[in-house]
Amino acid sequence: TINHQEVTAWPEHKRARFIARVFQDPLLGTCPSATIEQNMALAKKRGQWRGFSAGVKVKDRPFFKENLKQLDLGLENRLLDRVGLLSGGQRQALTMLMATMLKPEVLLLDEHIAALDPKTAGQILQLTRKIVSEQNLTTLMITHNMKHAIEYGNRLIMLHQGRIISDVSREEKKDLTVDDLLEKFYASSEEELVSDAMLLA
Repeated sequence: TINHQEVTAWPEHKRARFIARVFQDPLLGTCPSATIEQNMALAKKRGQWRGFSAGVKVKDRPFFKENLKQLDLGLENRLLDRVGLLSGGQRQALTMLMATMLKPEVLLLDEHIAALDPKTAGQILQLTRKIVSEQNLTTLMITHNMKHAIEYGNRLIMLHQGRIISDVSREEKKDLTVDDLLEKFYASSEEELVSDAMLLA
């Protein structure tokens, strides 16, 4: 449910008004053959009727540029460049921006830095923290990185084989360590940790 509305059976285009998402693969969040401004114009109409008018409106360009400036990647001067020319990190930053241009009720981050190099991943995480904090967004971030799970957000839920094995609130999480989480995992799952991806910093 979102705002007390049951949305499970809703078609994707109807849920899009409330839910924004950023995928693990930077290639999935944008259209490579379209320009930066065309991608942003599509994002600006998320969940709305698009009709047959011009996709990119002249009055929207200052809005696009202003939003792109916060990425600090110089993309505000490249509105007419095709998105396929951008690096993976640039595309993921653009996707993050597009997902939050219209404030969603829920932002889903599906391992959104997993495919990026460590430096770029750090930059995207900082951008994520900035946008989520400034817009006060309800966000669900999926990650296998236990350090990130502890550091970001105000609630930590650990899943194993489709069931919740730990649910830690902000107060409990404050002094939590990766070793504490591993101990919780072992105690709850009665299995050994099979993937060391969780330990990566």
